[in-house]
Amino acid sequence: MHGMGKNGSKPDFGAGRIPSLILRQAIPLAIAQLVQLLYNIVDRIYIGHMPGDGTLALTGIGITFPLISLIAAFTNLYGMGGMPLFSMARGADQPEKARTIMGHTMGLLIITSVILMAVIYLFQRPLLFLFGASAQSFPYANAYLSIYLLGTPCAMISIGMNGFINAQGYPTVGMLTTVLGAVLNLILDPVLIYVLHWGVQGAAVATVISQTVSCAWVLRFLIGGRAEITLKRKYLRPTRDLSRKIVTLGSAGFMMSATNGIVQAACTSTLQLFGGDLYVSIFTVLCSVREIMHLPIQGLTHGSQPVLGFNFGARKYDRVRSGIRFMTLLGLGYTLVLWVVVLLFPGAFLGIFSRQQDLIVQGMDAMRLFFAGFLFMTFQFAGQAVFQGLGYAPYAVFFSILRKVLIVVPLTLLLPRLGLGVNGVFLAEPISDVIGGLACFLTMRRKVYRRLEQEGEKRNG
Repeated sequence: MHGMGKNGSKPDFGAGRIPSLILRQAIPLAIAQLVQLLYNIVDRIYIGHMPGDGTLALTGIGITFPLISLIAAFTNLYGMGGMPLFSMARGADQPEKARTIMGHTMGLLIITSVILMAVIYLFQRPLLFLFGASAQSFPYANAYLSIYLLGTPCAMISIGMNGFINAQGYPTVGMLTTVLGAVLNLILDPVLIYVLHWGVQGAAVATVISQTVSCAWVLRFLIGGRAEITLKRKYLRPTRDLSRKIVTLGSAGFMMSATNGIVQAACTSTLQLFGGDLYVSIFTVLCSVREIMHLPIQGLTHGSQPVLGFNFGARKYDRVRSGIRFMTLLGLGYTLVLWVVVLLFPGAFLGIFSRQQDLIVQGMDAMRLFFAGFLFMTFQFAGQAVFQGLGYAPYAVFFSILRKVLIVVPLTLLLPRLGLGVNGVFLAEPISDVIGGLACFLTMRRKVYRRLEQEGEKRNG
């Protein structure tokens, strides 16, 4: 049987009910992603409640979002590019090929993390001002980012390589990768920020230590004997051909994070111009809430990718179609519920991050606008997961660019200048959710799902 563990106890993804397989992957993965997000979210919550200058410090953290998104983009480029190839190799019963793919991914993450850290340090000051820092918020942004960057290699390795644990059927181990680091972060944040009075520097130090612990956990598992396919040093040096395949397939994940960075830069700089530091703080909170709300649907779609990829590699096309249907319907149910909750109770979400009344009062209308199209994000995530998990990289890249670069950024820059002011910035997001999400999903239905139907009919006929 394909994908059996060393002791024969690990079933592959080609047997059993598809919904159960996806949920067994998705639930621990969603929890792991939630905990991973807590690295940054908890920092923002503690910083937002700092006495005196908490809101201004929160503005400074928001200014760093585009650069943090850039780091995440390169992590996704390799991690989300290597993992589907790894899953398909396992499904085709090619363990040595799978091991080579995993080693190459690790090598690419190490090399790129060092280069990224050096380049951002070199251009840190002008970039922060370009992204909307004011003279008042720059010291906070600069202090946080200067320390945060030190954890770049560990952050990229822990997140980028954790997918290879999940893809081997160990989602609980993958979940613990982030749980260990996040628990440490939760403990260190109040101590370093409030007890030692390190402020934003304390939040950054806590994050770096937590990322280091998570990285050590991932490497311990992948190098040790528990993994079915282990990480070997001889495969760490990337080759051109395999690196090209990883980068090609991971380009969708790269574009999703990179375009997030572009959008964040456009939003923070435009909000600074039309609303000042207060609205940059509001945007920081809205992005944080949106990231949290995205996690279950991201966990569902990302958790489905090893299952879809394995069955695609094993030519079990009916099971792939079943997985796509289940993923989409469950995602729609989730986003519908959360969509209603956030539109009815925006103040409750804002109050998590700040007690400042100006931020909460002005932020409620902004939140309702920003989340108006949230329901349609299911279609975007589902379509992207299928394109990426089954090797249709050009489509995944195109729809990432369409939603963010071709829709959100122009609207973010244009709508405020047409008389909508700051509301124009917040309105750009739901417009892109509706147009981009539907376009992505309908194209997936026509280009991939129908082809799977035809291939399934041929095999069954």
